[in-house]
Amino acid sequence: QVQLQESGGGLVQAGGSLRLSCAASGRTFDIYEVGWFRQAAGKERVLVAAIAWSGGATYTDDSVKGRFTISRDDGGNTVALQMSSLKAEDTAVYYCAARGSTNAYGDWGQGTQVTVSS
Repeated sequence: QVQLQESGGGLVQAGGSLRLSCAASGRTFDIYEVGWFRQAAGKERVLVAAIAWSGGATYTDDSVKGRFTISRDDGGNTVALQMSSLKAEDTAVYYCAARGSTNAYGDWGQGTQVTVSS
């Protein structure tokens, strides 16, 4: 099992930036990919960005492309989501999650609130 801990959420004005971090521990050798999801009030949880644990290949949803960047620290167990040009519609609880190579996302963090004021 992999344990995940998010940090870095908060309140920011529209147009501002925030950096979220996701620290992984436990069976990190089982991780194939880490993703950042978000869930706005009354809406489904959606994937916004993902990164391959070993090779750095990334995915970014069109809704955040050009504004959000996902990265992993070299040799470490932290995945960051750098968010810039934030909009009110980016307001949500952000979760990081991990999956192995043959399964769906099964390990989740507790989430961190991001609120963008307009």
